[in-house]
Amino acid sequence: MTRRVWIFDLDDTLHNASAQIFPVMNQTMTRYIMQTLEMEEAAAHQLRQHYWQLYGATLKGLMRHHGVNPHHFLAETHAFLTDDMVQTTRQLRQMLTSLPGRKCVFTNAPRAYALRVLEVLGIADCFSLVFSVESSRFHAKPSIRGFCLLLRQLRCRAADCTLFEDSLPALMTARRLGMRTVWISRRLHKPNFVQYRFPHVLALTHSALKKAPHAFPC
Repeated sequence: MTRRVWIFDLDDTLHNASAQIFPVMNQTMTRYIMQTLEMEEAAAHQLRQHYWQLYGATLKGLMRHHGVNPHHFLAETHAFLTDDMVQTTRQLRQMLTSLPGRKCVFTNAPRAYALRVLEVLGIADCFSLVFSVESSRFHAKPSIRGFCLLLRQLRCRAADCTLFEDSLPALMTARRLGMRTVWISRRLHKPNFVQYRFPHVLALTHSALKKAPHAFPC
């Protein structure tokens, strides 16, 4: 019998990072680019957005084109986090513990940040694996190499996995590999590579997805 594997993105999937965390994170990344590459704020802001849109992660562009040390970048740009910036929901733990099978977190964030957010949310022990950007050897989502490294560590097939994610490029990679895809979004239009759409992850509590057969045609 195949064991289900539930893979969750962290920011804007398991919790609302856009409310308080992302605005500060964007500022710290822009400031890092200004200081490291000796750029004005407007140019640094534009470069950060360009790399994020091109690669799915600002860090990948900085590493590839400017030789930035990834560990230094991550430490400097994620040190701002405080517990009160993480919006908690009591029902989240109940929903996660009700899922049959293994659960893991797959995030482009650094490990220390991810673990802290999960601790504040009170769900760190719900996951058998936290696969951070360091775990992916800095092949951040939507890179297929990061996904393959995750599957190797999980020792499972893509067809055994369901990915919950707010990023469409990451979901596209997951679907190409054969994963079941769940888009966390309030948008009405659903691309064809997205199989399910929930306005928030807690909607899984009342979804037939929890009980549906896990295998599906690729």
